Amino acid sequence: MNHSVMNTARLLGAGLRALLMLTLVTGVIYPLVVTGIAQGLFPDKANGSEVTANGEVVGSSLIGQSYNLPPQKGGQAPEPDLRWFQGRPAGGLGTNSVNTQYQLLLSGATNLSADSEDLRRRVEDAKAAVIKANSVPGYTVKPSQVPADAVTSSGSGLDPDISPRYARLQVHRVAARNGLPVAQVEKLVEDTTEGRVAGFIGEPRVNVLELNIALRDLVAKR
Repeated sequence: MNHSVMNTARLLGAGLRALLMLTLVTGVIYPLVVTGIAQGLFPDKANGSEVTANGEVVGSSLIGQSYNLPPQKGGQAPEPDLRWFQGRPAGGLGTNSVNTQYQLLLSGATNLSADSEDLRRRVEDAKAAVIKANSVPGYTVKPSQVPADAVTSSGSGLDPDISPRYARLQVHRVAARNGLPVAQVEKLVEDTTEGRVAGFIGEPRVNVLELNIALRDLVAKR
């Protein structure tokens, strides 16, 4: 009996020592080493790819954000602030009461199939809204000009980028709303357009936050 108790005590002691050692290695040493390497070699990415403007953090280059006006009196949904370039729809988040527009508590796609009547209606409504919002005196948007990313959300619903085609579609509206020459706004889009990663991965893209920061600076200099 004593021998059995001693064996049990020895096994419990070995298990406790293993637990403490693994906790120290995997819970303290490893995180500190990884954090140190990340902060030393990739501080920007380690800190969330923060975007700063005028010395303040205004967002992350990895997460989209809305550019909306407060809801009008009696209204429930905010209206897009058409002075700014707009990102992809956040429709992937649906009308969830926890997160309706980039609140970062959750994200996700619509999970609607390609033949879904609801999805088709959403796309048609979004297309009509894009055409209406971006048609200004002297420039009318044609339905064929509206790209897919203007009317569909990404898989996460938080895509920070839009296609150069969608950015160019918004140029005339942004120029008119801010009293800027079209050529200057076109150059902003061109200057903030990023090519494919390593020249062949992905598609050219424009980060909406960085584009709007450049727009704000241009308006301030006007």
